[in-house]
Amino acid sequence: MSSKQEDPPVVKQTPDSEMEQMKEIFTTLLLGEDMSGRGNGISSALALSNAITNLAAYVFGRQNKLAPIPPDRKRRWQKEVDWLLSVTDYIVEFIPSQQRANDGSNIEIMVTQQRRDLLINIPALKKLDAMLIGCLESFKDHKEFCYVYKDADESEKWWLPTVKVVPGGLSDESRKWMQHQKDCCTQVLKASMAINAQILSEMEIPDTYIDNLPKNGKTSLGDSIYKTITDEYFDPGEILGTVDMSSDQNVLDLKNRLEASIVIWKRKMNQKEAKSSWISMERRELFEERVEIILLLLEQRFPGLPQSFLEISKIEYNRDVGHSILESYSRVLKSLANTVMNLIEDVLYADEVAHNPSLELTKKNRSMDPVAASPRAIWALDRTPGHTPRGTPRSMTPSDSMGRGKDRGEMETNGNSNHDLMEIRIKPAKILTKAKMSYLEKLEAYGLRSPTARH
Repeated sequence: MSSKQEDPPVVKQTPDSEMEQMKEIFTTLLLGEDMSGRGNGISSALALSNAITNLAAYVFGRQNKLAPIPPDRKRRWQKEVDWLLSVTDYIVEFIPSQQRANDGSNIEIMVTQQRRDLLINIPALKKLDAMLIGCLESFKDHKEFCYVYKDADESEKWWLPTVKVVPGGLSDESRKWMQHQKDCCTQVLKASMAINAQILSEMEIPDTYIDNLPKNGKTSLGDSIYKTITDEYFDPGEILGTVDMSSDQNVLDLKNRLEASIVIWKRKMNQKEAKSSWISMERRELFEERVEIILLLLEQRFPGLPQSFLEISKIEYNRDVGHSILESYSRVLKSLANTVMNLIEDVLYADEVAHNPSLELTKKNRSMDPVAASPRAIWALDRTPGHTPRGTPRSMTPSDSMGRGKDRGEMETNGNSNHDLMEIRIKPAKILTKAKMSYLEKLEAYGLRSPTARH
């Protein structure tokens, strides 16, 4: 079975046309997207971030099936990303080096080297980029599934192409190969998420965000969530299990409130004139760590979630060009990895239906449920928790997805090692005696180890 070919003819560009295109891109960046030249444009960092984001939207925005990227869009992505990343070659720092003098003695001098975070993460992101492109390329000649389009004569139609497998389902070999591709995408997703989270954590919080914060963490969180977080025994599943997560907006609102509370508590702990006792400062630190646990679980459960108000504010007011490039590049790769993995899950679900038609019947019986209406929601019921295709919340509750379902004793993190977070019962006296983990260490502890952390 083969899918329809929609690839437009490849138009070869001459060196002169490519040079003009590159000039146009860098002129736009130099002017900060203000072509009037009056200096009213945005910062160079934000202009580069927008350029990478817009390029990815053009190239990958229509990637709604497992198939190679059209040659013209693939070529444009590879070419223009190299142009935009070339800026990082000139972001350098001084490092000591040895040089032999004319008299044969060794002297220490300072030489320039690409800034360390760029030196480590740019090659890593390029490798993740190539892995995703290669994954899509590998589906070029796959014969055991195809996509039914809106103009096809089918009883069930959706606004997106629907995957169909051959009668009887995928072969054992194809099913194992598909699972391998999904595992590869999972690793790419974890790495890109870790890099993105680390870079965002290093960006400064703008004053405009701080000025709009509530007076205290309780106001930000609300009475119910605040009571759960400040209770003697802490259970993150209690919060995630009681909050309405039937839409992206609800989840995003929860994330915004959690992040605001962390910023409030950090600011109060750093205020020298604060009248709080040492105990209350440590309790704030404890509450902050508990909120970070919930944020990590949300990030793993909803990797396709839109950016929070804090993240948008950091990106908008950031002036570090290196951070801007790393953040935007890792963000678009995270989004693409999530999309590809969800498309693979769609094929695996179609294969499951081919072997067990009752799943399709279950889907029809649940069609009145706005949360569980999609086939992906039914698929989630019988599979380990993964990622929500195209941002649609699955029917599985957050507590189920983290190991508190009827038959689950531990949380599964994207197919990797289990972390029994739902059994956390933290007493303040115990947690206060422990050294605080860094943000990157926490990401690593939950299976989100970045390439940076390996060096």
